Amino acid sequence: MKVQTKSKKVNKAWLNDHVHDPYVKLAQKEGYRARAAYKLKEIDEQFGLIQSGHTVVDLGSAPGAWSQYVRRRLSPGGAAVGQLAGTIIALDILPMEPIEGVVFLQGDFRDDEVLARLQQAVQGRPVDLVVSDMAPNLSGVESVDAVRIAHLVELAVDFAVHHLKPDGALVVKLFHGSGYAQLVQLFKDTFRVVKPVKPKASRDRSSETFLVGIGRKPTA
Repeated sequence: MKVQTKSKKVNKAWLNDHVHDPYVKLAQKEGYRARAAYKLKEIDEQFGLIQSGHTVVDLGSAPGAWSQYVRRRLSPGGAAVGQLAGTIIALDILPMEPIEGVVFLQGDFRDDEVLARLQQAVQGRPVDLVVSDMAPNLSGVESVDAVRIAHLVELAVDFAVHHLKPDGALVVKLFHGSGYAQLVQLFKDTFRVVKPVKPKASRDRSSETFLVGIGRKPTA
């Protein structure tokens, strides 16, 4: 009974925070599917990652807030519909409601067949930006979760190495804790510029952070 009561208190506290969250209200006002759009917005504004004509790959895209943001950035007038100056390819294991101009693939990024479909969708075009909001289902066992998180980040880095333009960029979500330092080192080995970012839209109590890698180093 105590566990159940504690769980209810946690859920009530989260719901209260969610209802009064300024980013939740702003997302509703501006037509974004999730407050996560403002995390990418802050990162993009800090580093100038998205430009007209770019090809962008959005990994872990559902429910679609990051793709929505990219779509507006690639629209000449910042519109949610209409003309699009660029290409957006989104992928997630979960279904995603359509977004005008966004090519969506449903599947598990860890599967070779799904990765092959993504590569086919890219059609050999050099990619300007890869963004990854992928996160595994967390078990609560730190050592197990660290391995799952690292695997997704490593897959995103490998995809970026093979598809990014030399001056392209990769943004991934990861979590402070076991394995964090190794993933930062992986980025430093792969990119000329590496910056950790904790956007204001990321809740203070969350251990999530984002790594930005710009300009891939030549591979051996």
